[in-house]
Amino acid sequence: MTSTTVRLAQKPDLDGPLPDVDMATQLAGADFINPILTASGCAAAGRELDQFFDVTTIGGVVTKSVMLHPRSGRPTPRMAETPSGMLNSIGLQGPGIDAFIDKDLAWLRERGATTVVSIAGGSVEEYAKVASKLRLVPGINAVEVNISCPNVESRGEVFACDPVAAAEVISAVRRSTASSIPVLAKLSPDVTDIVEVARAVVEAGANGLSVINTALGMVIDTDTMRPVLGGLTGGLSGPAIRPIAVRCVWQIHAAMPEVPILGMGGIRTGGDALQFILAGASAVSVGTAIFADPMAPARIRDELIRALHARGFGAVRDAVGYAHRAPDAESAPEEPNLVAFEDGEPELESDL
Repeated sequence: MTSTTVRLAQKPDLDGPLPDVDMATQLAGADFINPILTASGCAAAGRELDQFFDVTTIGGVVTKSVMLHPRSGRPTPRMAETPSGMLNSIGLQGPGIDAFIDKDLAWLRERGATTVVSIAGGSVEEYAKVASKLRLVPGINAVEVNISCPNVESRGEVFACDPVAAAEVISAVRRSTASSIPVLAKLSPDVTDIVEVARAVVEAGANGLSVINTALGMVIDTDTMRPVLGGLTGGLSGPAIRPIAVRCVWQIHAAMPEVPILGMGGIRTGGDALQFILAGASAVSVGTAIFADPMAPARIRDELIRALHARGFGAVRDAVGYAHRAPDAESAPEEPNLVAFEDGEPELESDL
């Protein structure tokens, strides 16, 4: 922390002007004007969101994962609502890397948006080829490697669930990507020890980590008595996975505090985003919330500014990992009686 005095949360002024908080952050050497990014797969390449708010005013746009060749995706139905979340089984449908570069990436570059390109593949070689296609393309601020794809060369096992396979992908992408472009490995929560996988990909060349991808789930229709999704299983996202995601960020930051983390998983409010930052994330991605509220990234950005100010932070970077500080038994204040206010942030009951 800097000399800023951090205090217990006070009720923010939700109607007044935004307080002065330095929201600039850095992730694996890439600079972002604020820590709020979109999440891959929830906003395509940002064009749809730009009609609701200026996409250049958030930290960045993380594109939908793109593969080497056009892909039609998995059979329908592809989505199912769940308590506090949703399952998706889209199957990485997309136009392929060449069309993505010509259309989507060209639009992002012309728009002036900070861009993180998410890539995917079914083999180590395919990941490397996709990364190579991007090597000389301008306007890319970072590459996010979606290693939660099945490895077609290894009986369909998911790369992210095997430290060795995950490391092989990241090593190949790092070699095929311009040295000036950070490579982020997107990790899966469906592992016994996420820190083990994190260490493996960092040692293989990942400059940072995206934590977490969706968790594998299933819904069964009790009328038809069959799985709802055409692809049987799907990725669970939304508030239901937020505690898992925060735990993963916490564990990785505790083990490797020097490794930058892009946190994600069920972020709906500025308070949710703050949890990830306090756990150790330098930036966050907003995903499922966009389906119900396309203004969510801009709204969460503003809520986070107020939440940081209410706690005495003058800069977002001062809050990164702050929850890991050692407890001070002598000076710790008596635990306050907290109640909820409008945007989900806690406040002191005495301030009501």
